[in-house]
Amino acid sequence: MATQQKYFTNGLLQWNSKINNRPMPWKGEKDPYKIWLSEIILQQTRVEQGWDYYNRFVAAFPTVEELAKAPETKVFKLWEGLGYYTRCKNLIATAKFITAECAGKFPATYDTILGLKGVGPYTAAAIASFAYNLPYAVVDGNVFRVLSRFFENATAIDSTEGKNIFTKLANELLDKKQPGIYNQALMDFGAVVCKPKLPLCKTCPLQSKCGAYLKGLVDVLPVKEKKINQKTRWLFYFIIQQDEKVYVRKRGTKDIWENLYEFVLIESPAATEFAQVKKTPGFIKLLGKTGLSIETISKLYSQKLTHQTIHGQFIKIKLQKSVQLEGYELVSEKKLALLPFPKFITTYLKDKNVSLNLL
Repeated sequence: MATQQKYFTNGLLQWNSKINNRPMPWKGEKDPYKIWLSEIILQQTRVEQGWDYYNRFVAAFPTVEELAKAPETKVFKLWEGLGYYTRCKNLIATAKFITAECAGKFPATYDTILGLKGVGPYTAAAIASFAYNLPYAVVDGNVFRVLSRFFENATAIDSTEGKNIFTKLANELLDKKQPGIYNQALMDFGAVVCKPKLPLCKTCPLQSKCGAYLKGLVDVLPVKEKKINQKTRWLFYFIIQQDEKVYVRKRGTKDIWENLYEFVLIESPAATEFAQVKKTPGFIKLLGKTGLSIETISKLYSQKLTHQTIHGQFIKIKLQKSVQLEGYELVSEKKLALLPFPKFITTYLKDKNVSLNLL
């Protein structure tokens, strides 16, 4: 086992120095603020998608103090379309904490980094090793996949036992003298060589001692035991204009798209058509006593989230008289363009070639 571990670590570092040329704007960065920013953006996000967001955030907020003092709406607007908006909320909270409680100086130990809001063991290890060269191994699903295959370990990577086994193994494999370089190499290797599907086994520099490759188990490993139960939701959005303004509201807490804005919403508990939505208590309470006419009804839109699948339509209506909609506010076209919306809504607007300030 020790020989195989040494082979893995040495082989990985050789691959990194001779072959790996995966470009990323934050690669080699030593500023803990920028490393933290990149790692938060990359949580639940593909590198290709996060690249532009990282560059925009660094340009808009070059220091943690700049991020801390920025209006929250501006930060969420910049995050718009990236999803998992709790990350953005935590980003703001942590920036304010570092600015106020740490005099703008980023924490420099693993434990203090781990104590920051929105930072887990993986992110803390990445920041600690990249910025401060501290010997902490990054461990996530990609790392577990590489280790499961190479060491031919069929323990479920999403089980408690599996997480403990692979975390221990990851720390044993870590090159303590250059943990940042090793961690980046392992992350890149999992992304471009030992991929979830269609891994590049034929050209893999570690294939001669890879258990999964030698025994034909690459498509079997890693093993996962949990299945996510999907919830389905039906959302009907009403675009209601009044006095050249449109009704919107800021979404509340404890639900998807927290702190983002949306149009007037009626949610149905099951699949239905707009004709049935008009009969629901929610619609009757909000618009049932108001004279209105339907201008357009969109096609059905769908978006798959981690635990939910969202379906819905957008209905543009014309009111016969002015109304006051409880919980909503009328926003001018100029202000509307500055508000952050969830991807579900911006997708519709883009499909209709409608900019947020030209409804």
